[in-house]
Amino acid sequence: MVRAPRRKSKSGLIVVLLVVLVVIAVSSVKAMSLHEKSEELAVTERQLEAQIESAKEKAEELENREKYMQTKRYVEDEAKNKLGLVYPDEIVIRPSEQK
Repeated sequence: MVRAPRRKSKSGLIVVLLVVLVVIAVSSVKAMSLHEKSEELAVTERQLEAQIESAKEKAEELENREKYMQTKRYVEDEAKNKLGLVYPDEIVIRPSEQK
């Protein structure tokens, strides 16, 4: 009668160990999966931060251009470049076209 409970306790112990091993295996697989996902998210985060920085630089360039477009200098430059206008006391020298 003494041996029967030992067999039950041994088989119970084996079942508990198997359950623990399965839990450890599942946890390990899930941990590796989460680690890979974490690395992917870190790469995505760096890309998004670079895009944000690029957008900030572009916004600054646009603000500077907007300020420039509100100046008299911009109006003069556009009149000279697009309309060919000059001040009466200005002399325009253009290179000759070579054929």
